[in-house]
Amino acid sequence: MLGAVLFTWLAWSIYTQLLHQPNLKSSLQQMVDTLEHKGVVAMLLVLIGMLVNWGLEARKWQMLIQPLQPMSFFRAFRAILSGVSFSINTPNRIGEYGGRVLYVRNNRSKLKAIAATMVGSFSQLIVTIIFGLTGFVYFVANFTPVRAEHSTGYSIWEKISFGCLLIICGLIILLYFRLQIILSIFERIPLLRKARIFVQIIVRYSDTDLEHLLLLSALRYMVFSAQYLILLDTLGVEMLWWQGFLMNAVIYLVMAMVPTIAIAELGLRGKISLYFMGFLSMNSPAIIAATVIIWLVNLVIPAILGSVLLLGIKIFKEK
Repeated sequence: MLGAVLFTWLAWSIYTQLLHQPNLKSSLQQMVDTLEHKGVVAMLLVLIGMLVNWGLEARKWQMLIQPLQPMSFFRAFRAILSGVSFSINTPNRIGEYGGRVLYVRNNRSKLKAIAATMVGSFSQLIVTIIFGLTGFVYFVANFTPVRAEHSTGYSIWEKISFGCLLIICGLIILLYFRLQIILSIFERIPLLRKARIFVQIIVRYSDTDLEHLLLLSALRYMVFSAQYLILLDTLGVEMLWWQGFLMNAVIYLVMAMVPTIAIAELGLRGKISLYFMGFLSMNSPAIIAATVIIWLVNLVIPAILGSVLLLGIKIFKEK
């Protein structure tokens, strides 16, 4: 019943979202025309990238959930896809926690699993901010109005923005490798004290475990960045690959900082991509088309697969 309702809701959400996208028709037409001539290999690589992308996330989840229950990779992969289904209509995809915990057998462990998932989100955020900061430095050094006027140095707002991001990144990294700080906060605040049992799992991970998670997060970041760059190249966007990577890093950073709902983020993602990639190429239809394809491949298709899996899920029984 849950899977059927989610599948229907998801299908309607996708339909209405696509229906209201500006320039979607022209972008899709360019996408079809280009891919018919030279995009078969590119689309195959992008689809393989989707499996690798979520496969790496499944490996992270498998590692994180290990202290609570042994879980096979394929079950972890199904949990990830189900999480995508739940997350697609929730702010900043927080619903993915609910989808994943359906695959945790013990009811008492479900809240602990949410805390474990947050550790994985921390690792991905750290990678996003580090690469994003690198891209931000490249962007302000080459494309902001200050540079266009041949001024030297950075403006006060650029310095403030970079400083704030650097501080946030430093704090997140510190917190990531000192997760006991979070547990101590729960122990010292009376209102949170009763819930501390559910976050105790986060101190079970060693520095080696956390470093492994960061590596997997970095690999995942490289995969979905490569997917986008492959599509841009296939659709005729001419740019140096490293420039595209750095500007795309800024796009991911902005998307991570802006509250969005996954199913409704296509329009915002398209505008942000046009703004930053527009400094490298004037081929706006191709940029939009690449953004639409990535949204469909990395979010919509996994969400549909996840909702189908939920049609036959056995919540408390390992198959």
